[in-house]
Amino acid sequence: MAKTKPGKKDLDSYSIKGTNKVVRVGDCVLMRPSDSDKPPYVAKVDRIEADHRNNVKVRVQWYYRPEESVGGRRQFHGAKELFLSDHYDFQSAHTIEGKCIVHSFKNYTKLENVGPEDYFCRFDYKAATGGFTPDRVAVYCKCEMPYNPDDLMVQCEGCKDWFHPICMGMTIEEAKKLDPFLCSDCSSEDDAKRPLNSFHVEPKVELKRRKR
Repeated sequence: MAKTKPGKKDLDSYSIKGTNKVVRVGDCVLMRPSDSDKPPYVAKVDRIEADHRNNVKVRVQWYYRPEESVGGRRQFHGAKELFLSDHYDFQSAHTIEGKCIVHSFKNYTKLENVGPEDYFCRFDYKAATGGFTPDRVAVYCKCEMPYNPDDLMVQCEGCKDWFHPICMGMTIEEAKKLDPFLCSDCSSEDDAKRPLNSFHVEPKVELKRRKR
């Protein structure tokens, strides 16, 4: 951690004004945007400090929403998906509206109920270049797209791959009634196994820098 400047001191925590919630380093928070029409920004608190007048600032690491990244929102991005960026800023602690939880992708898919404070992250994002880590993810179904946890998928008992009902010419209700479900390849007794491919995650449009 960088040395504290003269007249400033590091704090262990900060109480969000008007609430009983306490923010500590490492917590994820919702921060008020300058445009009231936009949803709150999401960030991870990296540092909390106060000056000699007891004005509190937080150093935060920003999460980006898919639509704020190079390439924009894609079909496989979940509604609550975020990218952890390498973009840091100091912000007034007064702009913190509340706390939230950014789950790993695996833990998010195990949630029985997704609350308004629940988000997930499966990519790190370089704000300056638009690059993602990892830059490849597994794909599923005939459409060969990465998994979107908002979309229902059914698993084939034969090849163990996952499929969107609509890609198999079925409604969601029809897919739920199938037990077991076999994809068209397995149901036609085609023993050829399709290898697990991957999807290359890369920016598709020219860079646009995000303004805070």
